[in-house]
Amino acid sequence: MSTYKTVRVDLGVRSYDILIGAGLLDQSGQICVPLIDGGKVAIITDDIVGPLYLDVVQSSLENQGIHCHPITLPAGESTKNFTQLQAVLDELLTAGFERSDTLIALGGGVIGDLTGFAASILKRGCKFIQIPTTLLAQVDSSVGGKTAINAPQGKNLIGAFYQPQLVLADISALSTLPERQIKAGYAEVVKYGLLGNLGFFEWLERYGQDVLALDDAAISHAVAVSCQMKADIVADDERERGQRALLNLGHSFGHAFEALAQYKPDLLHGEAVSAGMAMAFEYSTARGLCTTQDASRVKAHFTALGLTGWDDLPNRVTDHQDKLLPAMMQDKKNERGEITLILARAIGDAFVSKGEDAEFLNNFLLGYDPENT
Repeated sequence: MSTYKTVRVDLGVRSYDILIGAGLLDQSGQICVPLIDGGKVAIITDDIVGPLYLDVVQSSLENQGIHCHPITLPAGESTKNFTQLQAVLDELLTAGFERSDTLIALGGGVIGDLTGFAASILKRGCKFIQIPTTLLAQVDSSVGGKTAINAPQGKNLIGAFYQPQLVLADISALSTLPERQIKAGYAEVVKYGLLGNLGFFEWLERYGQDVLALDDAAISHAVAVSCQMKADIVADDERERGQRALLNLGHSFGHAFEALAQYKPDLLHGEAVSAGMAMAFEYSTARGLCTTQDASRVKAHFTALGLTGWDDLPNRVTDHQDKLLPAMMQDKKNERGEITLILARAIGDAFVSKGEDAEFLNNFLLGYDPENT
């Protein structure tokens, strides 16, 4: 059995483990069989991850006597829609899946989000397991039970809080990711330092290149620290009524970028979040909350590691700054028509700011130029 680190998400009867290590896909059947408990299993993946890892996971499960029903979806953010969700549910219902059966999400955040949502509503809830194969999914979307699909009005607007039984994060799977996907995932790693762990951000300033190079020790540490921080926050605020919103640092801006970019593959979620976090720090500076030195330090780290900035966003975003505020008004964190943002007093000191002045924000967005802020 491969050695791995374990992070516990402590939610009482809904508690579960995140296993982090190399070679875990080969052991997935042995690890998962106690949770499956003799029921049927569907492995839901996409047409990029499936050819790489579906046979590995399916063989491992079948070696434990578990028959698998694979479902392969198109890769990409555009898959998170009602059409694909209905197709998955139709196939599962036709195959006779029940509440006691298990869905396994094998892929990145898109597959994890859609599979988790399908599990939450199939016969009012069946079991599911997350096997994230991207860095972004391993450190963020697979942990915490947020499941959703997108709507034309915005990202992740239709979904449910629904926890998995297990998250199995095999860092070996990251070796097949394109450099662009690794950088997109790294943006979510940096987020944890920026929102509440200055020491981790300082470690990333020193070892971030090693993380991007997938050095075993560096990537294992980065994933474990990220998962532990998210697990602690989720344990205190599972349904995002308070401090869990901190995990959305940069996302209010980033989701608006994605909406304007129409969820097309020339803008990945992590890329939008990277630019969004830089903008959040710039906006915090404009609000007099954060020093220009900290905002510049964040931007310098992103630039040094080749992460996405405002100038790297598609023209569908940068040419339409007047459409950013309407997109941000659709954000799930908003309450009673008032804007909620995650802002920062300093690196490692983020907070939830409710009732932001829409006019001030819009003027900031209309005049945003990172070279002159």
